[in-house]
Amino acid sequence: MLKGKLSLVTGSTSGIGLGLAHALAAQGSDLIINGFGDAAQIEAIRSELAQTHGVRVLFEGADLSRVEEIESLMARCAAHGGIDILVNNAGIQHTSLVESFPVDRWNAIIALNLTAAFHTTRLAIPGMKARNWGRILNIASAHGLVASVEKSAYVAAKHGIVGLTKVVALETAQTGITCNAICPGWVLTPLVQKQINVRAAERGISDEEAKALLVGEKQPSKEFVTTEQLGGLATFLCSSHADQVRGVAWAMDGGWTAQ
Repeated sequence: MLKGKLSLVTGSTSGIGLGLAHALAAQGSDLIINGFGDAAQIEAIRSELAQTHGVRVLFEGADLSRVEEIESLMARCAAHGGIDILVNNAGIQHTSLVESFPVDRWNAIIALNLTAAFHTTRLAIPGMKARNWGRILNIASAHGLVASVEKSAYVAAKHGIVGLTKVVALETAQTGITCNAICPGWVLTPLVQKQINVRAAERGISDEEAKALLVGEKQPSKEFVTTEQLGGLATFLCSSHADQVRGVAWAMDGGWTAQ
């Protein structure tokens, strides 16, 4: 379905981003992956994606909290033919009450979770317009639709991503470009596992008990969303069937935001 397309997936060396990279590559899209990690491990991920799906896979290690690195990244992407599918997924988390939230952590979360998506988007749109085709997928969160305590920066950034999605969708409404947000609930990623570990340690309970508590507090299904499920939604949004899906914040959250 996506043969001949080039996808940039930020934050794709683990978790949701890696799952989305696999889903897009399975549909024939060439990939540019991005993220942090051990060089040998990243090369193994890149090689596995390429060999499993028979597509071209490149790695770009740009630090997306730095505007100049984003601009260099997007220039290199243009040299490879330009980005057809942009998946803004990179993100970090920190939890604290507002009055004690570290200012440097606030700035870092806003920079990576929100501002980076603005920069990649503004730089991808001209090429997409020239080809009159493009897909921009912003990985928001259930926290882009509702709030939780001690997550002020993350919630603010994810609400911002949903708003940015709507504006870009309106500005590109008469083109072949679509922009939508995916809002996952709890997905068992390394980022979420850290929260589970903290909860287990604080309460003196097992990892499995901590998982059940975490999911049960928010998600009526009491089951984690999987990266494969998110990948299925992403590939649908990249298909011609979704040509008129524009500016949507699509929840996949086990009923979290239905409450």
